Amino acid sequence: MDKKTILVWFRNDLRIHDNEILLRAVERSQTIVPVYCFDPRYFIETELGTQKTGVLRAAFLRENVAALQKDLQALGGDLIITQGYPEKLLPQIAEKYDVDEVYHHREVAYEETKISALVEAALWKMQINLRHFIGHTLYHKEDLPFPIKDIPDAFATFRKKTERESSIRPELGRPDAIYIPEGMDTGHLPELSELGFPNAAIEEAVHLHFHGGERVALQHMGTFLHNNQGTLGYSHLSPYIAIGALSPNTFYHAIKGAENITLDKKRVEQIILKLLWRDYYRFMFKKHGNQFFQAGGLTGNPPETLADDKKLFEKWKTGTTGHPIVDSSMKELNETGHINHHQRVIVATYLIHQLKVDWLKGAAWFEEKLLDYGPASNYGSWAHAAGVGTSVKDNKPADIKKLSIQFYPKTSAVVG
Repeated sequence: MDKKTILVWFRNDLRIHDNEILLRAVERSQTIVPVYCFDPRYFIETELGTQKTGVLRAAFLRENVAALQKDLQALGGDLIITQGYPEKLLPQIAEKYDVDEVYHHREVAYEETKISALVEAALWKMQINLRHFIGHTLYHKEDLPFPIKDIPDAFATFRKKTERESSIRPELGRPDAIYIPEGMDTGHLPELSELGFPNAAIEEAVHLHFHGGERVALQHMGTFLHNNQGTLGYSHLSPYIAIGALSPNTFYHAIKGAENITLDKKRVEQIILKLLWRDYYRFMFKKHGNQFFQAGGLTGNPPETLADDKKLFEKWKTGTTGHPIVDSSMKELNETGHINHHQRVIVATYLIHQLKVDWLKGAAWFEEKLLDYGPASNYGSWAHAAGVGTSVKDNKPADIKKLSIQFYPKTSAVVG
């Protein structure tokens, strides 16, 4: 153990298990300074009039940060919780505790990587290194059979070559103990009102359908893998994976451990396929960047839209389109912050190809509402629904009628 102090900058990695920045920092230092910053840039209104972070996801985030702090305290550590711009706060904290190095996980979307760059530049002036780790994907970037710039755009090719020529790393352990500077000032967890939410919005988050924390995530995972009686294969773990309370690596190894015991091979393949799509979108964001935020996406040919789509967008958002499956799905999303994959496909296809509303508006609404929001998966999947995504074969509208008959046979019979 080196006699130095490492600041661990938590972002979307709010866990103790399989967290490389935490484990390596503990191994390589005498003390660590764990920090989480509530960045005001994530609590503003977008150009489309939506919120970057809705009240449900903000409440879920608070619970996960609070849970991480308790888990760190159980190991002898703690968490500095602060509110403000990381590029200003982290250098101040680093100076206060005589930090030698800062560890964090690398992100892929423009806004997140820009913030990392600002932090890196500020720390560099202090001659402190910001060390980047890669810990958000199932397959480690360094283990892929191709460099990022040469990753196949076709998902089927990416999947086949990756599964054949790469391997998934073993799950990392967790620290046995954590040592922090004596008298470390931990700040406080901001209330939703301090994050800018009015009382009316806060009322919506009083009864969260998903509760935060790594322990909750692990408990849900165990229940899903060993007591699951459902038929659709939905784990409802995506909010925990998105926020980093559960790593995809931990989930993968748990799934493989349950194979042929409580889960059959086909079910295991379906679950892992979703994790592969998640990897794919992150790597595509790394390769193609901001093209995912353009109406024309990767093709340059946006779908047809109406000149004035405000009223139709409002009906879609509020679940008042008159289409029963779309409406019930949107109301569920607004109330809980989560809907299943087939519901997302149906409502996205309906908005884009039947209402002719700009798909970026739908993606922005999902960004506000989804507990499991991540830039890559959200905008990547919406781009494919709009026909402008990276994988040409997957650039097509879904068959809403077929999906409705499959998942909502009674409602479909009524609709006709």
